[in-house]
Amino acid sequence: MENHTPIPADKSLLAAIDLGSNSFRLEIGRLDSGHIERVEYLKEAVRQGGGLDEDRNLTPEAIERGLKCLARFGERLKGFDAAHVRAVATQTLREANNREVFTKLAKKTLGFDVEVISGVEEARLIYQGVSRFLPQSNEKRLVIDIGGRSTEFILGQGFTAHHTASLHVGSVAWSLKHFASGEFNEKAFTRAEIAAESIFETLGAHFNPQQWDVAYGASGTVGAVADVLAQYGRPIDTVTKEGLHWLREELLNTKHVEKLKLLGLKEDRKPVIAGGLAILIGIFEYFKIDTLHVAKGALRHGLLYDMVARENAMLDIRNASVLRLARKFDVDETHANTVAEVADTLFDKISADIQFESGEQQAHARKLHWAALLHEIGSIVSPIDAHLHGAYILEHTEPAGFSQHELHCLSLLILGQKEKLKRLEADFSDRIFVMQLVCLRLSIILCHTRKKPNLRGFQLRFLNGHIGLSLPPSWPDKFPQSYYLLEEERLAWLKINWRFDISANS
Repeated sequence: MENHTPIPADKSLLAAIDLGSNSFRLEIGRLDSGHIERVEYLKEAVRQGGGLDEDRNLTPEAIERGLKCLARFGERLKGFDAAHVRAVATQTLREANNREVFTKLAKKTLGFDVEVISGVEEARLIYQGVSRFLPQSNEKRLVIDIGGRSTEFILGQGFTAHHTASLHVGSVAWSLKHFASGEFNEKAFTRAEIAAESIFETLGAHFNPQQWDVAYGASGTVGAVADVLAQYGRPIDTVTKEGLHWLREELLNTKHVEKLKLLGLKEDRKPVIAGGLAILIGIFEYFKIDTLHVAKGALRHGLLYDMVARENAMLDIRNASVLRLARKFDVDETHANTVAEVADTLFDKISADIQFESGEQQAHARKLHWAALLHEIGSIVSPIDAHLHGAYILEHTEPAGFSQHELHCLSLLILGQKEKLKRLEADFSDRIFVMQLVCLRLSIILCHTRKKPNLRGFQLRFLNGHIGLSLPPSWPDKFPQSYYLLEEERLAWLKINWRFDISANS
């Protein structure tokens, strides 16, 4: 079933939206023989990172700025296949307590889902983007991306990221914290640099200078600093320690952001340049970097290439993440695969009469498959309450490739496998979720002897708001315990006013 998921055809248009803390970016590319050629690039300084109030909620003004930008992006994306567009939000939305308010409005405005991704996932995608624009070699790379409210660090080789980290230090946050008045002075710079270095100390031994050969900087701050340095005679696409300290002196001599005039420095970068520069100086000192090379790729490029991989089950990194989680928590893989196979079959049956967009049914089936593979992940903590512990694990882990929303959905399915439906805080008006949950619960019941059941003659339908399960005529007599459990399941759905009919075909 997985292998039938359509991969974007050659010459397809793909779009990636990066809702960053400082800027929102839209990258449109055309798939051409495995490579993605740029068609259009749009960027707007939204500065949502400066729009969190003291309760860590996005202010109405910050929400409005973001939505206005997304409305413009949405106009450009009209007519795009939903499977060919991916929008992700980073640190500001990770921090915002009212993130769901914004993401719902954002989806309505943009016309496509907006995912909030973890810092580790952001780092992985950044490396995917950067590595696509570098010559392929065996060099060990340190990649750094200073964003508005977080900075990502990645150690990688070739197309593979080996170690990732995301720290809460960024150009917007540092500018607000250490240069809020707009004044540039020695005391503020020293304090900002020391504060940044103290955070870098949490990275551990993985990132020491012996672990990498070449350092690269991606995106905003690094690119902005390199552009200025190039205007004053420094090498293009290169940042050196000497260049950083020259720029620091220039800011100190200027004394205030309103008086700042530097060739190559864009207006939208001025308010956050001091914070970004202090972080970059701290990085050079902590990592003992002499030269940082500017990387062409970024998060948005990683999204484009990851989108292609996601549509191919063999390349989808989420499959590997699920397998690693299952093995880490000592899941019985044979039984998990049996439950997943039964769930796959049941989902094919229950979705047979529903019209889906291209690839949509396979995407929903894949998520159900992952939930089935991980349904016993919490058993290592407690076999009795495995569903509770499994749900907790998924809500508090960061497997590569998954958005926070996807993890929440998987967590809800795993919690719902045994939890009383009345207690489950879920949206039962979401028919896809109901179909997935029905299939997961039924597959666990049918595999309760830890043997694969024969599903010949089974029919499962979802019509007119109710569930119908048809069994072979002699099945209830042959499997009385399983039939009893199915009857209990029928009553469980009845308690939340869902009609669930079970019949034995004659």
